[in-house]
Amino acid sequence: MKRTLLAGMVSALALASAATADIKIAHIYGKTGPFEAYAKQSHDGLMLGLEYATGGTMEINGEPIIMIEKDTQLKPENGKALLEEAYGDDEVDLAIGPVSSGVALAMLPVAEEYEKILIVEPAVADSITGSNWNRYIFRTSRNSSQDAVSSAIALAGDNVKIATLAQDYAFGRDGIAAFREALASQGIELVHEEYAPTDTTDFTAAGERIFNAMKDLDGTKKLFVIWAGGGNPLGKINAMDPGRFGIEFAGVGNILAALKGFKDYEGMEGGTYYYYELPDNEVNDWLVKPHFERFDGPPDFFTAGGMAAGIAAVEAIRKAGSTDTEALITAMEGMEWETPKGTMRFRAEDHQALQSMYHFKLTVQEGVEWAVPELVRELTIDEMPIPIRNQ
Repeated sequence: MKRTLLAGMVSALALASAATADIKIAHIYGKTGPFEAYAKQSHDGLMLGLEYATGGTMEINGEPIIMIEKDTQLKPENGKALLEEAYGDDEVDLAIGPVSSGVALAMLPVAEEYEKILIVEPAVADSITGSNWNRYIFRTSRNSSQDAVSSAIALAGDNVKIATLAQDYAFGRDGIAAFREALASQGIELVHEEYAPTDTTDFTAAGERIFNAMKDLDGTKKLFVIWAGGGNPLGKINAMDPGRFGIEFAGVGNILAALKGFKDYEGMEGGTYYYYELPDNEVNDWLVKPHFERFDGPPDFFTAGGMAAGIAAVEAIRKAGSTDTEALITAMEGMEWETPKGTMRFRAEDHQALQSMYHFKLTVQEGVEWAVPELVRELTIDEMPIPIRNQ
């Protein structure tokens, strides 16, 4: 009898403990370093996403969310060690991050080793959900192929010739590989590829090679640039007067700070991930209003992504009914949820979030300190054939 009562008490205590258990989430990101602005946006968005998805309670199914922050300083070895620490010592239920694709690639095997979920946001390289993917990886951010396909659709036309300039690491290399493939599907010729180290400040030699490859070509000539962080390749190459060879700039969208430098390129087109005036949905409306109130300005590129990741984490745990990894994987494969960009869907095959992108054209507007990406049209999930690259 005593044994039965004791067992009952232990069971009751276990249930009480389970009912008040914390949900631990680690945000592992490059809080300091060259991408500090991206990191702040991502974290602000993540916290807003958790707030939005929980109705301000910061609880899921009655259990409080505990957020743990770790700074990779954009070093792959730090990302790996910090994720091991989060899963092992901190016993987090899942992790979110990082900013850099190079850091992300170092973190992926850790998720597999510990059999814990890593939601990748905002790292972009295709290989994250491609050749280096494992079943514990889910990505809310867009991948290089989504940038590429949206931009290829935006730039498609008769007798278009394109050269590219990108950073010489996973983000740039994967981005151009995907862009080359997307252009071929649109019948567009890629005539030259140029890669430069991430810390490049002098683009004279790169610009001359691009000009030599394009100057004698007929048709519409565009230089497509993929660049993250500093260096200002557009400004440096523009100073070399590409217009004398009939070369125009094209590119993907960027954060507001970068768009300030784009005012010299009115009319430039491409595909973009987010600009706060482009989406038309309730989640984005909610994001824009408190962001102006709390941060004295609009949400930016990576704020929207961070919010999408936060909402995804809440919806997955709520749908799974627990933080058990296998239950989360089952819940997240094929899961649809609403974000500032509208509906996103985790593709079951590679856990990449399928999402709308936007064909934009830059305009300069009085009273606005940056070039404004005006909407040409939304490119929906069904309009963009995003390759599956993990098989």
